[in-house]
Amino acid sequence: MNQNRQQRWKTVLTIAWPLIIANSFWNLQLTIDRIFLGMHSTESLGAAMAVMGVFWVPMALLQQTSSYVTTFVAQYFGAGQKHKIGESVWQAFFVSIVGGIFFLGLSFFSADFFQFVGHSPTMQSLETSYFNALCFTALPTALVAAISGFFTGLGRTKMVIGINFVGLIFNVLFDYIFIFGNFGFNAYGIEGAGYATAGATYMAAVFGLFLIFNKSNEREFSLFAQCRVNLSLLKNFLRFGIPSGLQWALEGLAFTVFLIIMGKLENGEVALSSSSIAITIMMLAVLPSMGVAQAVLTLVGQKLGEKKPEEAEAYTWDGVILSAIYISVMSASFLIIPEFYLSWFQNNSNPVLWAQVSELTPQILAIIAVFIICDSFYLNISFALKGAGDTRFVSLVALTVPWPLMVLPAALLMDHKDAVIISWRFVILYMLVSAGILTWRFRQGKWKSLSVIDA
Repeated sequence: MNQNRQQRWKTVLTIAWPLIIANSFWNLQLTIDRIFLGMHSTESLGAAMAVMGVFWVPMALLQQTSSYVTTFVAQYFGAGQKHKIGESVWQAFFVSIVGGIFFLGLSFFSADFFQFVGHSPTMQSLETSYFNALCFTALPTALVAAISGFFTGLGRTKMVIGINFVGLIFNVLFDYIFIFGNFGFNAYGIEGAGYATAGATYMAAVFGLFLIFNKSNEREFSLFAQCRVNLSLLKNFLRFGIPSGLQWALEGLAFTVFLIIMGKLENGEVALSSSSIAITIMMLAVLPSMGVAQAVLTLVGQKLGEKKPEEAEAYTWDGVILSAIYISVMSASFLIIPEFYLSWFQNNSNPVLWAQVSELTPQILAIIAVFIICDSFYLNISFALKGAGDTRFVSLVALTVPWPLMVLPAALLMDHKDAVIISWRFVILYMLVSAGILTWRFRQGKWKSLSVIDA
């Protein structure tokens, strides 16, 4: 390894490792939710995953739009325009607050929506209760995303660890209280899990605001002094931020419909519960790749701000290589020790259901072992393009690719005896094509001349 690459790898990992830990805390929070719900009932676990798919679509739009402040901060920082950073952060805060308030209105339509989805009446009741409770997490989740984006764009990612750790600790505590009814509280089951997540996220947001509004940041960025709506900057922020959020929302929508189809199969509860477990494990597995991709976005933004696009390109390929090394190990573990992962969710309250789930889940994990290799490549390239401001193309791919290659085949295969496994194989095809298209776009090099701060 030459000295320049060694130094770049060190730079990427210096920014990435705190994000990996922070993301681990956030995903561990979701995993603990699901483990606790699995202990409560296997049906609650399946309902929770179905709801998270539905909830994630609008939530991703809001959260990832707010989070796009990372690119603005990174490019302003790289360009030496620190005086403009504070005002861009406030625009992200305003978007978070307004979006979080509007999000609560979705609870008025949840019962009708889950009735339309057509799962069993028991599942509908669980899904509606959980979704309505989760709606209260939207505002603090978006605020946390904006705060984390500020620190990430500066490369000061260690601060993000503390924010997510606070959320994790309070979520475990609130889960224990509200799901099972401890310390004198009633047991609220799946609804309690939703309110536990909301309460924990508010605690994380409060802690994040405490970290961002200190004397040091005020001296450097004049955050309080720039508390105002700048319509021109807000418009520019939304112009790039909304397509970035749409990428996640559109992919989330496609996966949500995919999971709904799984729930409608003849063995729907088995297919949905197995898919839920597999996706939960997958989300934990890809955390390091996600952290590296976030570091790549930051470095691409900073280097483009410095007018050094070739260095931005080099950091991107370094991110791809680092992610590939790690993800190959995780992929192998899915094939070698699937029972280890499955044991996290074991529940014997319904032995027949669990026996079927424990047989199907390892087969899905074997497919996901291939999927995450493609996904790690996709993450780094897509984040690099977004760090430059090429968010519209990325969202266009998310809009057009998953439906014909993943969702439609699953719908057409509903009557097939091996529908679950074959449908999941099409998920690999979707990710392979998406990664290929974005790599072609990246190699074209048009992103090197883009900038969100000059638009």
